Formats: sequence, C-alpha cells, structure tokens
Amino acid sequence: MEVYNQKNAMPRSQSKAERIQKYGRMRFEEYVEEWKVGQRHLAVSSLWHLDSLLEHHLYPALGSRRMNSFDHKVVDGFIRTMERNGVGVATQSNTLDKLRAVLLDAHRLGIFSDNPLDGVKPPQYDPARAVIPSLEQLRAIRTAGDDAFMLVVDLTGRRSDERLWSAERRGVRGEPEQHRG
Repeated sequence: MEVYNQKNAMPRSQSKAERIQKYGRMRFEEYVEEWKVGQRHLAVSSLWHLDSLLEHHLYPALGSRRMNSFDHKVVDGFIRTMERNGVGVATQSNTLDKLRAVLLDAHRLGIFSDNPLDGVKPPQYDPARAVIPSLEQLRAIRTAGDDAFMLVVDLTGRRSDERLWSAERRGVRGEPEQHRG
C-alpha cells in the first residue's frame, strides 16, 4: 500500500515542485505578462485599466521582485508606499484588487504556502453620494455661464436628461433618485 501511495503521489508532487521552481523564480512583471494571457474574459477597457495600473503603480514598485518572495509584509508595505506617495484611495483599492488577482493565481499554483494577502488591511474606499440634477436645475445651470460652460453642462447633463425623459415617457414623475457614483 505504501508503494502504491508513493507512486501516485510522486508525479503530482514532482509537477508541483517544477511549477514552484519555474514560477517562484519569475519576476513579478514576467509572471503578470504570462497571467494576462489567460485573462481572456477581460474587455478591452478592462485590459487598458489593468495596463495603466501595472505601468504606474505595480511594476515600478514590484516589477523586479521574485514571485516566491511575496508575503503579507511586502503587500502591506506596498499599500503604505502608495499612501505615502499620495495615491488616491480609489486607485489604491483598484491596484490592490489587481495585485490580489495575480497573487491568488500564484497561490493556487502552489508558489506560496500561505496566502500573501492574509492579514493585509485593504484601503477603504467609500465613494461620496452622487446627485443627478433635475431638468429644472440643469436649465438654471445652463443659463449661468458662457458658451463653453454651457457645452460642458450639456455634455455632462445629457445622461440625466435621458433618465428624466425616459421616466416621463413611462409616466413616472418626480426627481431622479440619488445613487452612488
């Protein structure tokens, strides 16, 4: 029975050891480029956003780090560095989400025995409430400025107008609801 168990365990543990050896030595930037190939579900705009976060935040700080050197202290230090550099909380949160996805993939491959995100306190992003102006408010705003200002108001208020006109066509009255932006 022991010999049978050893034979069955050997190929899996050998392939896992090979994965750990291959991917653990990789620099973060190399690993991410390989990981991105597998992200077929991402839309073009999501890939653009990911590339922007990688270029401006993740690669400068972590690009040359070996994958097997990540732990919760490294991730926490990265967050503190973003805070010191004045990076906005929303960007910190988005950047950590991308880092989390990459490190979770590496954890699943077996590169880390412990998840390097365990114990890390993520940045708390709580967006302010957005208020969509009513048609009357938009009309008053439009008359308050010059032509350039009126163009900006028209472009930004277009979505609000569409929601109000759509509600009026359906027979719904009143102010548009407030929502989180």
